[in-house]
Amino acid sequence: MTADQDGSHPPQRLGLLLAWHGAVTQTRMKHALGAAGLTPRHAMTLMHLEAGPVSQRALADRLEVDPSVLVGVLNDLEGEGLAERRRDPADRRRHNVGITPAGQAALAKTNAALDEVEDGMFASLSAQERDHLRALLDRVNTSGEDFDCGE
Repeated sequence: MTADQDGSHPPQRLGLLLAWHGAVTQTRMKHALGAAGLTPRHAMTLMHLEAGPVSQRALADRLEVDPSVLVGVLNDLEGEGLAERRRDPADRRRHNVGITPAGQAALAKTNAALDEVEDGMFASLSAQERDHLRALLDRVNTSGEDFDCGE
C-alpha cells in the first residue's frame, strides 16, 4: 500500500492539497506564535508596525480588517505594552499607532519562532525554490475578504 492509498497524504486536487498544507502550516505557526506569546492577528499587527508609526485607519486597510476589529487588537497590544496609540499632532482626530520597545522584543521572539517553523517546513527547498513558491502563491486568486482568521 502506498502513502497515498493509506490516507497519509492529502488528495491530489490542487485546492485540497493547498488546503491540507495550509492547515498543517497554520497549526505549526499558531504553536510557534503561542510559544512567543502572540496570536496570529497580534503578530501581523506588530509586523505592520515594525517599519514605523502608521495611522490607525491605514493600519486597518493594510490588515484588511474592519476598524472595530482593529480597536480590539490594539487594546490588547496596548494592554500588554506592545503598541501605543497617539494623537496625530497634524490632525487631532487621527491616531497614529507605533510599536514599543517591548513590542519589538516580542516581535523578535516571534520572528525567531516563525523562522524555525519555516526552516523546518521548507528545508528541502532551495532559496530560489522558496522565492518561486512565494511568487506562485502571490498569483493565486484569493482575497482578504474571503479570510476568516478563526482566533
